[in-house]
Amino acid sequence: MGAEDSPKKQSYYHPPSPRMAALKFKLKIAMLVLLTNLITLCLFSSAPRPFHLPRLSLPIAWDAASSSSSLVAHLNSTFAQLAATHSRIADLHRQLASSNSLVESLLVELAGSRGGRPHDDLSIGPASDGNLPDELKLAVGPHKLPLGHSPRVGSDVVHPPVGAACLRFKEELAQYMSYDVGGECPTDDVFAQRLLLKGCEPLPRRRCHPKSPAKYAEPTPFPQSLWTTPPDSSVVWDAYTCKSYKCLIDRNKQRGYFDCKDCFDLQGREKHRWMYDNGNLDYGIDQVLATRPRGTVRIGLDIGGGSGTFAARMRERNVTIVTTTMNLDGPFNSFIASRGLISMHMSVSQRLPFFENTLDIVHSMHVLSNWIPEAMLEFALYDVYRVLRPGGLFWLDHFFCEGPQLNGTYEPMIGRVGFKKVRWNAGRKVDRGPQKNEWYFSALLEKPMT
Repeated sequence: MGAEDSPKKQSYYHPPSPRMAALKFKLKIAMLVLLTNLITLCLFSSAPRPFHLPRLSLPIAWDAASSSSSLVAHLNSTFAQLAATHSRIADLHRQLASSNSLVESLLVELAGSRGGRPHDDLSIGPASDGNLPDELKLAVGPHKLPLGHSPRVGSDVVHPPVGAACLRFKEELAQYMSYDVGGECPTDDVFAQRLLLKGCEPLPRRRCHPKSPAKYAEPTPFPQSLWTTPPDSSVVWDAYTCKSYKCLIDRNKQRGYFDCKDCFDLQGREKHRWMYDNGNLDYGIDQVLATRPRGTVRIGLDIGGGSGTFAARMRERNVTIVTTTMNLDGPFNSFIASRGLISMHMSVSQRLPFFENTLDIVHSMHVLSNWIPEAMLEFALYDVYRVLRPGGLFWLDHFFCEGPQLNGTYEPMIGRVGFKKVRWNAGRKVDRGPQKNEWYFSALLEKPMT
C-alpha cells in the first residue's frame, strides 16, 4: 500500500524540528564514540605512566654468534612496540576525555532546548558565583570534616541542607543572607516566609540574632496557658497588620479574607472544636481515641494546625502533638508556643522531620485539600504513611474538593497509598450556594498492622 493509500497514518506523523533532529544525531554519534573508546580502553591497562624505554645495549663482541645479534634486535623491536602501545593508550585517554566533554555539552544543549537548566546553574558553592555574598557561600557551601569522621558520613565533606528551590532564587537568597554577622537580623519575616513558600525550604542558617520583644514577660504557667491569650509583649509585631491579639480576635467581624481568622479567640469557637461528634463530618477527639486501645495514642502531628487548639485538646488527654503552621497574617507560631505547646514553622511541601513508623496519629484540617497539585499531594500522603506506626491513625478533617474529584481522584489516591478506612463521611459544602458542586469529606484512616 502506498503512502497515498494511508492518510490516517500520515495524520499522526509529526516530523521533528531540524534543531531537535540535529541534537539527536549528535548525541547518537557522541555515544557511539564514547562506547567505542570504552571498549578499546578495556582491552588495555589503565592510564599509562610516563616513562622512557632505552634501547637494549649488550656488551657483545664483534665475533659473537649471529643468533645473539638477532636476539638483541628482537628485544629492541619489542621495547619499541611496547612504547608505541603506551603512546596509543595515552591517545585513547585523551580521546575519551574529549568524548566525555562532547557528550556533556550535548546533554546541556539538549536540556536547554527542552526548557531545562544546566547542572552548573543548580549549584551554589565557594567558587560557583563570585557575585554571591560570602556569608551565603559559607552557609551552603561544603565543609571539610575532621579526620576520623568520614566513614560515618560517607564523605570527607558535608553540605549544609538547603532547599533545592533556593538555588532558583539566587538574588532573593543573597538578600536573605545579607546582614551583619553577630548583629541583629533584618526584620524580614514576610520576605523570608515568601521565599520559603516558593519552595526554598529549609532556608539556610544565619549568624545573626532575631529581634526580641521589647518588654518580654514570663509565660503563663501550664495548664492555664492552654486557654489564656498571651500578652502582646510576647510577640514582635513588625511583620503583621495587626499589632495586638485584640486586633486579631476582633478581625473576624471585619470583611475580607484572613487565614484562620477566628483562631486566636480562645473563648469563642476554638473552645468547642473537636469536643462533639455529629456522626457526619465533625469527629470528636474522644470518639477517635476510642478506636484505639486505651493509652496507645501518645504522640502525633497536626499539619497546618492554626493556633494549636487541636494540640491543646490532645494535651488535656495526655497526648503530645507537634503542630506545623505558617505565620500567614498572624504570629501563629508564637501563639502556639505561648500556650505551652510545640510549634514548627514549616510548609506542607517539606518532608516530615520524623523517622518512619514512629507517630501514633497525624491530623490535618482544611490544609490538605484540592489546592495542592495532585502529584504533590500524593507524595504528602505517602509521607504521612511513612511516619505513622503500624496501626497509627490518619485523621483527614474536612478535606475540600470539587464533586467529580471525590470519587474520581482522592478516594482512589488514598487507596493507592494503602490506608485502611475506619470512618468515611462526605457532604456538600452549601455555604456558597447549592448550585456549587463543592464537597467536604472527613476520614479516619489506619496504617495497616501488616
